Amino acid sequence: MAKIMVVEDEAAIADLILVNLRLVGYTGISVDRGNEVMNSIELHKPDLIILDVMLPGKDGFSLMREIEPLQIPVIFLTAKEELNDKITGLKLGADDYIVKPFAIIELLTRIETVLKRYKVDGNTFVLDNLEVNLDAHTVLIDNQPIELTTKEFMLLEILIRNKNIALSREKLLELVWGYDYMGETRTVDVHIQRLRKKLGLDDKIKTVFKMGYRLEVPR
Repeated sequence: MAKIMVVEDEAAIADLILVNLRLVGYTGISVDRGNEVMNSIELHKPDLIILDVMLPGKDGFSLMREIEPLQIPVIFLTAKEELNDKITGLKLGADDYIVKPFAIIELLTRIETVLKRYKVDGNTFVLDNLEVNLDAHTVLIDNQPIELTTKEFMLLEILIRNKNIALSREKLLELVWGYDYMGETRTVDVHIQRLRKKLGLDDKIKTVFKMGYRLEVPR
């Protein structure tokens, strides 16, 4: 999995991001001062950088000018919400710009999107005898193909990309069926049961009491 550097001077935010990065399988590196970033990049060679703008030592925009020639993808994560700041960040070469406060699932999804764009991270998920190719949309059990409907595969992909993280039924409904879907969260339960049965994941797709579901895999 990819190595991600978190450049953030607020320890609580940095810790929250690092914990969730590690939950889904990434390697996380933390830097809390702007003037230490370039040395840390040289030492750790990250695949992606999450960068705050307001940092002690050197600000994120100045750092972006130094990082851009290295062709390392950057996502700004900052409290600076003015449109001019966002335009500045993107013009400097950042791949995305997220304003605090933020939802961790949104950050993880945007990380996945950027890594996929750069073809940094592998898109094959293996768990016991199950193999899922997220690019080819193929599912194998013991090397035998398993047919999933479009919605079943989308639901499985969301669970994989957020493995070990509890997702509410409402969030799953939103991510798979869309904001304008008029159905009920019971739809999610039905599709989860189908996935469990087809893929033998009864003990892996955990029900989170009064909330939703979590795909539980070894860390």
